[in-house]
Amino acid sequence: MFLQIHTLTTYPASLLNRDDAGLAKRIPFGDAIRLRISSQCLKRHWREDLTAQLPDVPDGLRTRSFFTRCVRPRAEALGVPEPALDELVEVLAKGVLRTGKGDKDGGVKAGGDLNQPVLFGVREADYFARLIKEASTKDNPAEALEDRLKDKQERENLKAMSKSAAGLTAALFGRMVTSDLLARVDAPVHVAHAFTVHAAHTELDYFTVVDDLNRDDETGAAHANQTELGSGLYYGYVVVDLPLLISNITGTEGKDWKTQDNELPKRILTALIQSILRRSPGAKLGSTAPYAWADLLLLEVGHTQPRSLANAFLRAVDTRGDVRRNAAQAMLEYLSRLDRMYGKEDGAQRFLSTSLDLDQDTDGRLAPVLPVPSAVEQALMALWS
Repeated sequence: MFLQIHTLTTYPASLLNRDDAGLAKRIPFGDAIRLRISSQCLKRHWREDLTAQLPDVPDGLRTRSFFTRCVRPRAEALGVPEPALDELVEVLAKGVLRTGKGDKDGGVKAGGDLNQPVLFGVREADYFARLIKEASTKDNPAEALEDRLKDKQERENLKAMSKSAAGLTAALFGRMVTSDLLARVDAPVHVAHAFTVHAAHTELDYFTVVDDLNRDDETGAAHANQTELGSGLYYGYVVVDLPLLISNITGTEGKDWKTQDNELPKRILTALIQSILRRSPGAKLGSTAPYAWADLLLLEVGHTQPRSLANAFLRAVDTRGDVRRNAAQAMLEYLSRLDRMYGKEDGAQRFLSTSLDLDQDTDGRLAPVLPVPSAVEQALMALWS
């Protein structure tokens, strides 16, 4: 079962996602070069918004300093004495991250920091802190902790831990590391790079900084520079693999997803859709205020392999008139043509919400226009029907 989320969102003068040269990211598509927002950028901002919307849902931490800045303070709070603490943190990190391929340190630096960022859950930090606490009570704490981490049952615990999602972020967007024990968690939320439905529109913005303490005879700017700004209407596309999402949340097999309680998955999906619609990415917040909400949301629920509607924009949309309406018409007409070609999937349902005045013969046949809360509610009901 899949939930597909299509959006159209317009941004005025802004710099939403930069490349290594500080310029707006681009991608060639169809007959024009487009502005682009990477999926990594989108997910980062959605993640921040989701944790604010769902403060009661445990999240994870993507960091190289998990053992030194997260586990260590917890172990210290449990009363582990300072002289042994640093050594035990390093022993723990090496034992947990050991690859089993001849790498004695498991990608761990002296002191316990990691060579690569890894996504861990907060509950895992609590568990590891308790391991350190228990070891600290032994005659030889470091040796006791090493033995505990080599114990067959503990290795099974760590393997089980590696197969579960480390908090909300991993449950949604997955976890990928290179060590054996901390295996990958597949992402049930698949995010496409957003791109403008028309050709890229940018210009270089030249700016200066004036020195407030300049005397009358001191002319010129204290600083001068330039930055690239762009504007455009972006098509966004997200797919949610519902059985995998529930599997990540509950730790059960994907085939058993329908038997699990759906209260938390529904809350998470509702929050995710709200983040997609309302959370703006962007640099230069203070000088461009790049805040926008989507003007169109199309939700699709079905069993067959999802498909993007990006091909509706292979020919760059005409920017004369209302580019939002032009893009929405192009997208829904392309969807109608796909229906004529393949036939509409049995049981598939669509839910449309938009601020645009569309042709009734275009949107009425595909999906009734609903307020966002109603569209989301009905889509979630369809997922579990």
